[in-house]
Amino acid sequence: MQLPAHLSQLILQTERLILREVNPEIIEYLYTQCSDEDIMSYKGFPTREWLEAEKEKQKGGFTTHRIRLKGFLIVLNETNETIGACHYHTWQPAHSRAEIGYGMYKDEYKNKGYMKEAVTAILHHGFEIMGLNRVEALVGPANEPSLRLVKSLGFTQEGILREHYCKDGELQDSIIFSLLKKEYKK
Repeated sequence: MQLPAHLSQLILQTERLILREVNPEIIEYLYTQCSDEDIMSYKGFPTREWLEAEKEKQKGGFTTHRIRLKGFLIVLNETNETIGACHYHTWQPAHSRAEIGYGMYKDEYKNKGYMKEAVTAILHHGFEIMGLNRVEALVGPANEPSLRLVKSLGFTQEGILREHYCKDGELQDSIIFSLLKKEYKK
């Protein structure tokens, strides 16, 4: 699916990936002007459940007067297949900080270094273009791949947020990590 020309979209490229921006204007267009099938195709959602969950988030709004969203779809350069997403979902421009989130849509693309490649590009964009000074990552204690990722990128563990989020009806802790611009390795 091709976006209309009036919707500007930032594209970042790495060796194996294309990172396509998904900003609030694009999200608004997708969810008001496109079919469910077009949305699923554009965003690479593997199931209708993914689409329904995303529609619920969209209803709540992604942007307020002080918090913004800046996201990217992770697309394989060779096949043009969307395999995941990486985003700053709690971007606070006034405070030069944001929380990063990421995920792969299918297990077959995990453990191939794609997420590290994508997050590295997103961090570069955040620190060098968006003017971020601090990037935060909140990771579940049992999420070993994510823990390895943030540690490999130089994030520092700051503490544990007890019973911070609810997953499958169970309250769980989050480990908070941060990376400051002065610690970021270009």
